[in-house]
Amino acid sequence: MIDLNDIININKKFDKGDIINKSSVEFAMSYFKDSKDWIKQLAYITRALIIDHTFKEGNKRTASALIMSVLENQKLAYDPRKVDSIIIEVIKKNITNINKIRSLIKDAIR
Repeated sequence: MIDLNDIININKKFDKGDIINKSSVEFAMSYFKDSKDWIKQLAYITRALIIDHTFKEGNKRTASALIMSVLENQKLAYDPRKVDSIIIEVIKKNITNINKIRSLIKDAIR
């Protein structure tokens, strides 16, 4: 699916790609080995970016761009406004539950 370099490159579109919380994103990436559920994998990385602040700057923009990139890679239509609302809802409600984040991502798919 996606590797750490892909995520760093997305962040570099918004900032410098400086990782400040590597353990969280490494945990999220390790989940890939045990799951074929790509939406859940994406939820883990989204949580690492937004809640655990993987990068020094640009975490929310990186998460949004990552979600859209993965959905496009999967050739799925999505509502960009719903992707933005995922980020806002996770932040405002401090959502850490992976299944809830997964559900929000699924809701963005048309």
